[in-house]
Amino acid sequence: MSKVAGVDFGTLSVRVTLLDSERGRLATAVAEYPLHRKREDPDYATQSHQDQMNALVKATRQAIKDAGIEGAQIEAMALDTTGSSVIPVGENLQPLDDYYLWCDHRAKEEAQQITELANREHLEAIEWCGGVYSHEWGFAKLLHWLRHNPDKRDRFVTAFEHCDMVAATLCGITDAKQAKRSVCAMGHKWMWNPKWDGLPSQDFLSKLDPLFEGIRAKLGGSYETSDNLAGHLSPKWAEAMDLHAGIPIPVGAFDAHWDAIGAGCREGDVVNVVGTSTCIIAMQKKANLVPGVCGVVPGSVHPAYTGVEAGLSATGDIFEAIARRAGHKVSELSKGLETYRAGQTGLLRLSWDNGDRTVLVNSELGGITLGWNLIHTAQDELFAAIEGTAFHTCIILERMAEYGVPVDRVINAGGIPQNNQVLNQVYADVLGKPVLVPAGIPTSLGSGIFAFLAAGTFPTIEEAQAKMCLSYKTFTPNPAASATYNRLFEHYKSLYFALGKRGAEPAAIGDVLPDLRKIAAEVQRQT
Repeated sequence: MSKVAGVDFGTLSVRVTLLDSERGRLATAVAEYPLHRKREDPDYATQSHQDQMNALVKATRQAIKDAGIEGAQIEAMALDTTGSSVIPVGENLQPLDDYYLWCDHRAKEEAQQITELANREHLEAIEWCGGVYSHEWGFAKLLHWLRHNPDKRDRFVTAFEHCDMVAATLCGITDAKQAKRSVCAMGHKWMWNPKWDGLPSQDFLSKLDPLFEGIRAKLGGSYETSDNLAGHLSPKWAEAMDLHAGIPIPVGAFDAHWDAIGAGCREGDVVNVVGTSTCIIAMQKKANLVPGVCGVVPGSVHPAYTGVEAGLSATGDIFEAIARRAGHKVSELSKGLETYRAGQTGLLRLSWDNGDRTVLVNSELGGITLGWNLIHTAQDELFAAIEGTAFHTCIILERMAEYGVPVDRVINAGGIPQNNQVLNQVYADVLGKPVLVPAGIPTSLGSGIFAFLAAGTFPTIEEAQAKMCLSYKTFTPNPAASATYNRLFEHYKSLYFALGKRGAEPAAIGDVLPDLRKIAAEVQRQT
């Protein structure tokens, strides 16, 4: 019997879960930290490294107290974080600024320049991240920081992804060259791949901007999958968290990737980690390119498989925005949604409120709702938004399947599916597949599984999953609803590419609005 700590750094808080190899979850504690926004700049989103470390200490101590155990009994700690959340550091791994959080979108110009040069130079790496480099990713954010902080450039040593920075800090590493870098983080957000000797060439990076001269070496070090160790807990942080010094800490990863492992992901599964945004995670033995899918990386989710990542730039954020504009909370506005039927609102909503992450990879798009009349309500729009995020997910899964990614089971993980049965049923009806929802919150369970591996408790991820993962509640498709959604999806798909793609071929959309009304009227008659 062994005990470990699984840590999950989310957008607004850190969750620490203590797990026992026989008894399962012992306790979970959460500590919050602020997200810094600017009203005059909606693209700005940062967080303090120190705030996050303070929250980790607080949550760890609380979890130990709630579990009623001694901290010295914890045999390993593993952590996942948001990504791409980038921090520039100086000597001794001291932060030179706050994290550019994953939802910081200031680097749009830099991302466009990277995309244009990469395609002009026929850079193979750009093909492996869907053909478009995102403003959410590492090189774009780092270049934006270098351009806008000339007074700090001479102190710049390197930049880290959040998961690598926290692991290095906990292990007491002060030499950037000694810090391990996550294959998951660097592969999905920094164009790293062993196929072309790691990062893009220095020649390419220097052509992008002279500020990147020498940057490849500064981002050097050991790139590892999460079955390797980042190091061991330092005495300083062991004392702060009431843990035993020297316990192993594996190389970290992104939250959605380990959430997928915690949700029981295996080859053939697609895991929708539905939260403020949606990360869609799958894995396969082969490494197949998927146009428009933002990451295909060997070893990123499971060390023995190629990880595939896609997603929606906003999901829960859209629901929150609709409720906020109506002067309600989402929970209040959701009451009664279970009575809604497929297509009854007559609305069709494209979920581009925060741009498109996959498959168009276009940050310039905005949310669109078609079919309004004078008696539509905010609740109608909320239901249409749930349908719209399901349609968008269907677009992504179709693209993945088209290029060889097996899509046998769909698992809805993340926080929202635990509390929104309507969403799960709509997804099952739209996707035409059973949707499995873990019977409990799997967040930080994936971290716990990798902690058990580091402690030597389980020899494989699969054995740890069999012991630790939760059972599922299954939502099966309703044939009548699926038939309606198949009709609506044809309109959604046509509009998605016609409106979302520059230079798209002209599309006949004159039948969309009449058909939305026709479908809504049919549904009303049936009910």
